[in-house]
Amino acid sequence: MKPLKIRIAGGSLAGLFTAILLQQDGHDVKVYERSSSGLAGRGAGLVPQQDLFDVLREIGCEDVAQIGVVAKERIYLDAGGRIAQRQQTPQTQVSWDYLFESVSSRLLSDTYRLDRHVKAVREDPQGVTLSFADGMEERADLVIGADGLGSAIRSAVNRHSENAYAGYVAWRGLIPETRLPADAALLLDRFAFYITSGIHVLGYLVPGSRGETRPGQRRYNWVWYRPTPAEDLARTFTGRDGRHFEHSLPRGELSDSRRAQLREEALSLLPPQMALAVDVEETPSIQGIFDYQAEHMVSQRIALVGDAAFVVRPHTAMGVSKAAGDAMALRDALRQTDDLPAALARYQNTRLPVGKAISAYGRRLGETAM
Repeated sequence: MKPLKIRIAGGSLAGLFTAILLQQDGHDVKVYERSSSGLAGRGAGLVPQQDLFDVLREIGCEDVAQIGVVAKERIYLDAGGRIAQRQQTPQTQVSWDYLFESVSSRLLSDTYRLDRHVKAVREDPQGVTLSFADGMEERADLVIGADGLGSAIRSAVNRHSENAYAGYVAWRGLIPETRLPADAALLLDRFAFYITSGIHVLGYLVPGSRGETRPGQRRYNWVWYRPTPAEDLARTFTGRDGRHFEHSLPRGELSDSRRAQLREEALSLLPPQMALAVDVEETPSIQGIFDYQAEHMVSQRIALVGDAAFVVRPHTAMGVSKAAGDAMALRDALRQTDDLPAALARYQNTRLPVGKAISAYGRRLGETAM
């Protein structure tokens, strides 16, 4: 396809993968991220899958997926902290932070713009107009919505754009492994679970923020899925100074009283090793678990990638890999023809069934987990 002026709303990994691939094909690409401070340091760990390996190879970052921490087995604890079951299923966890920084370094200079919140887009036969929160506007040939769970772009191609709350949230912690007490050493080098009625908690080691993998330099990541009524979400996502967040509560926003309550509940409900991991986390965060399934991923000049199109539950460990698959499929479709609507239709035909399948898989896992 002839070079296009392409603008991407959303600067997380879905937007980065897409931008780099399209720049490699000669398109004029800019990425607009709503955050004023950037996204580095916001992630924990992830389990790489084939689409992620593939996209990293294509953008020249294939070494990143090899820098990880191996969990030698899966263990399932009982309430007393004894190993009730073992599975010899080793897997590797990589650092989201290191992945993000490595991938973003492959962008051309002056491509990534912070504090640029795309509020809406308007499409016409000649192009697309982006409207920003500060009142500015810009024209483009193609707009790509990579703006995630709270996407402002998806409503331009779908009648329904609201996320559906799944009925539970994930409390998250990420701590230096050196802060884990000796009594919690059982958790190291393993993927540990505790699952019982209404409780699903897991934990595993991930590399340090710069990809460090030596013992003592790694971090321990824990996730505690907890049922939460929809009417309690507003309170759950309210920060220490009364600020309300729509879909989550970031690190550092939990009040001291709520953190103390979390510690008390962990000590009474979780195996002792996992309770200790919760206890030493000073700034836990909370992630709301939502579903969204797009009816359409494209229009004539707009395309959706990643969570803007399909929000999949974290149990799948497939969110980043799905975004990578979307980016590669969109790039491939644009290579096939100079007819932009036809290329976007080809992309949708390829990825819509994939998104639906992963979304359904996540819901099944969520029902089992909770």
